Amino acid sequence: MKTIGLLGGMSWESSAEYYRLVNSRVREALGGYHSARVVLYSVDFAEIEALQSSGDWVAAGQALAAAASALAAAGADVIVLCTNTMHKVASSLEVGVPFLHLGGTTAAAVRAAGVSRVGLLGTAFTMSQPFYRERLAAHGLSVLAPSDVDQQRVHRVIYDELVQGVVLPASREAYRGVISRLVEAGAEGVIYGCTEIELLVDQSDSPVPAFPTTRLHAEAAVDWALGLRELPPAPV
Repeated sequence: MKTIGLLGGMSWESSAEYYRLVNSRVREALGGYHSARVVLYSVDFAEIEALQSSGDWVAAGQALAAAASALAAAGADVIVLCTNTMHKVASSLEVGVPFLHLGGTTAAAVRAAGVSRVGLLGTAFTMSQPFYRERLAAHGLSVLAPSDVDQQRVHRVIYDELVQGVVLPASREAYRGVISRLVEAGAEGVIYGCTEIELLVDQSDSPVPAFPTTRLHAEAAVDWALGLRELPPAPV
């Protein structure tokens, strides 16, 4: 079993879910007393969020590159960045060990399900900026983002509630409404493109296939660590 390097803390609520999912996958695959070989670097999200808000993505990339280097030095065989939004600086995380891109694992799952037109939920950065949508599009997917009003609603719930560990029924209903409007606009599936979203909604909240990026990413990391699959190819 290879060692998975989890670069988390953005937020720790979803990073804890990564740890649970990684170990659950290992137990499912190997049974007995097996658990995952993991090294975890958890950043202070307040520092990263301040860089997000100010638009200082260069400094954010430098901070995460230092963390990724620490994971590599600690023996990580693969780097798993436990956040969709910060894949904006994924190119900064080339530290000499493989990097498992969350967008690639998600795109592979969507294509395997026979879906080509997907709605995307996430932070405002992920929904509105090209870094994530273009990555999915490079894998042959057509990506729909919510309206500006719905993007604000989805983003607010993530930052004001989910990263604080707050899960409200009213927000679940609001997300269901956003999902329904994406489906009405032609989405054949919906990507839960923020690692905290799975704390709020699941497949039962969507009338079309839902793609939970946290689970997909964690499972892909374990399968790679166990030699059960290759890393998804980079888009052409």
